[in-house]
Amino acid sequence: MSAPSRMIAIAVEGGAGPASALQAVEIDTPVPAAGQILIRVGAAGVNRPDILQRLGFYPPPPGASATLGLEVAGEVAAIGPGPSRWQVGDRVTALLGGGGYAQYAVVDGRHALPIPAGLDAMAAASLPETVFTVFANVFEHGALKAGETLLLHGATSGIGVTAIQMAKAAGARVIATARGADKAASALKIGADLAIDTTTQDFTAEALAFGGADVILDMVGGDFAQKGLDCLKPGGRIVYIAFQAGGRVEIDLQKIMQKRLTITGSTLRPRSADEKARLAQAVEATVWPWITAGQVRTMVDRSFPLAEAAKAHAWLESGSHVGKVVLVP
Repeated sequence: MSAPSRMIAIAVEGGAGPASALQAVEIDTPVPAAGQILIRVGAAGVNRPDILQRLGFYPPPPGASATLGLEVAGEVAAIGPGPSRWQVGDRVTALLGGGGYAQYAVVDGRHALPIPAGLDAMAAASLPETVFTVFANVFEHGALKAGETLLLHGATSGIGVTAIQMAKAAGARVIATARGADKAASALKIGADLAIDTTTQDFTAEALAFGGADVILDMVGGDFAQKGLDCLKPGGRIVYIAFQAGGRVEIDLQKIMQKRLTITGSTLRPRSADEKARLAQAVEATVWPWITAGQVRTMVDRSFPLAEAAKAHAWLESGSHVGKVVLVP
């Protein structure tokens, strides 16, 4: 298998703009350096951080491709100098610093994982960004354990559907919030023990009636911050991965002290290559067996051709999806 010298990728016309600014262009195919592999992309995941980058608010880390795209699945097309776990032709899925919206993508070989048995490229491309994010934040920073309760917002997002299933696979209970009765019903079907429609219900009151939460995965921020602290049991942990309703909040420090609460958060993309490699090993050891056993299922809401990346972004921004959106070159 040899890669062509040029390939199709998606660029943001003008450097930043609305979904319609996404255009297919022809660029040089990347060449893998030492320790890297080149993947012939079979599918690429579409994520909220891609939208932020398109708008000009989330630049790629130093050395990463300026092309959008944080996760892909496909086949190894070439291998850079030095020892490698991989061989040309291997089926892999990978976490990228950028470059996924293209026919080929280059990545540190340590950040790639074998595609789980029974999954095609489209399903596998929906895994890395969400699985790595949930594992790092819910299980490492949040230290969720069997028998505890996870409260998460955005139940039908890519992160949401993954977090519900991973928490259940680990033996935890799940309270999930969503905007709308249909989305709340979907959360129950995915495996949540309690689903709360925040358009008609007070999630704090409902969560407390359920017994409260040990860990909260929050991507909302804003006025959900204090409400979340109110939901936590003594010793509880709240983990932030986004703040769609605002990053500046007012909270009651006395409640944090009284209940011995922990507030933390993280981002995935800026982590060092070595840290991402460590995380990949942990994910493969813990989460991949859950996928193989059917405890964690991939959920692709809709796929779009690579050239229609603008439509994929518009669909994701509409909030109508349940699960992941992917591009297929």
